Amino acid sequence: MSTTAAVPTVADVVAELERHYPPTWAEEWDRVGLVLGEPCAAVHRVLCVVDVVPETVAEALAADVDMIIAHHPLLLRGVSSVAPTTYKGRIIHQLIKADIALYVAHTNADVAVPGVSDALATRLGLVDLRPLKPATPGTPAAGEGRGAGRIGRLPQPMSLAELARHAATVLPATAVGVRAAGDPNRTVYTLAVCGGAGDSFLADATAAGVDAYLTADLRHHPAGEHLATNGPALLDATHWATERPWLDDLATMLRASGVETLVSDLDTDPWTVHAAAPAADQAGHGPTPPQTKPDGGPTPTADEPPSGRQGARP
Repeated sequence: MSTTAAVPTVADVVAELERHYPPTWAEEWDRVGLVLGEPCAAVHRVLCVVDVVPETVAEALAADVDMIIAHHPLLLRGVSSVAPTTYKGRIIHQLIKADIALYVAHTNADVAVPGVSDALATRLGLVDLRPLKPATPGTPAAGEGRGAGRIGRLPQPMSLAELARHAATVLPATAVGVRAAGDPNRTVYTLAVCGGAGDSFLADATAAGVDAYLTADLRHHPAGEHLATNGPALLDATHWATERPWLDDLATMLRASGVETLVSDLDTDPWTVHAAAPAADQAGHGPTPPQTKPDGGPTPTADEPPSGRQGARP
């Protein structure tokens, strides 16, 4: 993209995004790219978000942006109507009336280097990164270290309990925080991570021989069976918290191209209260008070894609 005084257009921003995150890298089921907006329209200011929900749309309107760049698709599955009487239709009408373009970079940003899981790994301080699940040879994304998730080494080993506390400290704060499964005293030297729902890569984490695996949306039975078969310890953070770090990298890239860029810190994780049982209070000071979001928090409602895929999230 040109860095001259000329104001970039939607087409200019799209070209820059697709230079870093080519749509051909996305999964076949995914829906990435320009969702709405005139390619020739000027872009003075951009807002980067994880989810396109009423709260982030309101943030975009208040900030007078010309374009939203989202990670999760608003229209992952086909719809027969975008009437304003529908949830997604109302959002689309708001954006069109305000001349706000919408662009999505989803699984193509997941596999990129640097991509979503690189940003997550960096937050945790991991070094010597490599893909957890390399892109399939022969596919457009193959090569140059691209693929789903990342494996890295902690600069200093930690116990699983220490790592859980570390993750809760360095990741964006949510009411739920981070939970761990496995021996709290297990020493963790190597860690696999995957932004978003990553339980489809439990077997890959085991095959890689890592000590622990951090991702989001882990389910009861797959997690239990994984641990019962001597898989790595597990850390489960919220979906939003594992993907929000990438927005900073995205914003840095756009700013370097001459685009004024804002990043949304609105917590779109749907869980708004966490209350630990009294027995879970390790200090012995009685029940842990409920933790809540300051405003109750918005609830993302983007469609769920086919189950069992890491990028298959929102």
